[in-house]
Amino acid sequence: MTVTLTEKAEFRLRAFLRGSAPETDTPTKGIRLSVKDGGCSGYEYGMDVTSSPKPDDLVIQQGKVLVYVDAKSAPLLDGVVIDFVEGVLESGFKFINPNATENCGCGKSFKAGDCTPTGVPCS
Repeated sequence: MTVTLTEKAEFRLRAFLRGSAPETDTPTKGIRLSVKDGGCSGYEYGMDVTSSPKPDDLVIQQGKVLVYVDAKSAPLLDGVVIDFVEGVLESGFKFINPNATENCGCGKSFKAGDCTPTGVPCS
């Protein structure tokens, strides 16, 4: 199982983790990645700050950032590269997912072959 953060993404996540609520400032504080049914393509990425990973989460150390991957989401996230892009019209985390057979224009949802649930139109 591999998840890669680009240098820019790791820098942004470290800054975000430092700036999050002090009561969650623990040695296990990190980012939890998941995939859920939703979005306009069928699957939607989830990224949350956590200091209490779930018992079945996969743990990946990326530089100075702990990344927890939801075990059920792992097959859909294996090999994903997370970047941070900054532009005039849009800034944020960008997922480059080798398992995606199609990506939504918004970049927040994807299809993964025949296993993809039905998407919902963008609003």
